[in-house]
Amino acid sequence: MSRQPRDIIRSEGDRVSGFYLLVRGWVSSSIVLGSGARLINKVHLPGDMLGTPSMVLPRAADTLTAITEAVVAFVPFERLGRICTRLPRLGALLTFATQVERLALMDVLAVTGRASAKEQLARLLLDLHARLTPIGVVEDDAFDLPLTQEMIGDLTGLSAVHVNRKMRELREDWVIAREGRKVRILDLPALRALSPIRPRLLQFEPAWLPFL
Repeated sequence: MSRQPRDIIRSEGDRVSGFYLLVRGWVSSSIVLGSGARLINKVHLPGDMLGTPSMVLPRAADTLTAITEAVVAFVPFERLGRICTRLPRLGALLTFATQVERLALMDVLAVTGRASAKEQLARLLLDLHARLTPIGVVEDDAFDLPLTQEMIGDLTGLSAVHVNRKMRELREDWVIAREGRKVRILDLPALRALSPIRPRLLQFEPAWLPFL
């Protein structure tokens, strides 16, 4: 299923009958607040599962929108149930994937309102760098960043003006470089020193999981 930038994959309030796998591209998850304002709470990258928080709801909790050209695959709950019955190890790994999402949410909540703007941006850039590296799209610590300043502001709780100012400071300090949509991390240790969250080493397939 191919989607163009700004295409809605599933809207908040839609009936839920499965989830999605992101094959290619970037997708945002957003919710609408009581004031009517939209808040982007997650950016999904290739390999991510989309819409899984809504698995416990009859209707979707968020809106999934393509940021770039994207390809997604829909997985009905019935198919997921058959897979978990036939391949319990895969079912356990899916549980691990939800815990990775929970850990990411814990990190975001830990720094919201407690870290400086520059620290918030450092955490976000390191998170994207860490998630993009395993899928082979980071080259010489550089990667495409198709997010507007408003989107980055949503993800960090900052205004677009503040995002612009602090990104400029990171460039002036020679921590990052920016050319168009491309961001290059020039000083990874310095960026890590700025981040209020220490790097995490995930154990996605621990030895105690069953082989079958």
